[in-house]
Amino acid sequence: MGHKDEQQQQQHHPSVDPLVSLFTKAHHDLSLVHFKLDKEFHQTYPDNTNPMKLVARIKKIQDEMSSLKDQCRHLLAAKQDLIDKARSTLAGNRSMIQRMQTSVGIPVTSDSEDSAYSSFNQIIEEWTSHVRAKTGDEEEDYMPKDINNLMFASIVE
Repeated sequence: MGHKDEQQQQQHHPSVDPLVSLFTKAHHDLSLVHFKLDKEFHQTYPDNTNPMKLVARIKKIQDEMSSLKDQCRHLLAAKQDLIDKARSTLAGNRSMIQRMQTSVGIPVTSDSEDSAYSSFNQIIEEWTSHVRAKTGDEEEDYMPKDINNLMFASIVE
């Protein structure tokens, strides 16, 4: 390799020797800086971790997060719609059964005696109290959709 360097030095004019030596020294200095930076990088980021890739992954996750929030809100709205429909169907069926019990002469079952109705109401109350506990809000005048939004906000945002 030293022979090749000698041939390259012989091919240029002697007046550029100081310039060639300056570039050679600059190349050596840059190689030394590269080595030191590379060593520092590997000490700071072990296992070939690339901070630029990490930043790109974080940005991608942040972009996906807004989409996931929208999907969660949509799911919460659908869940609340299902709960509202189940509640109205159960209340309608319960009312119809009570009318049938009255017309047949059977004693009407009270709310506390109807296990399915009581269980359903208990589940709704537990969910509502769970949401209020998560959000730290004890107000009783929330609409059902507000309950789900509060729960979502307390978990995600």
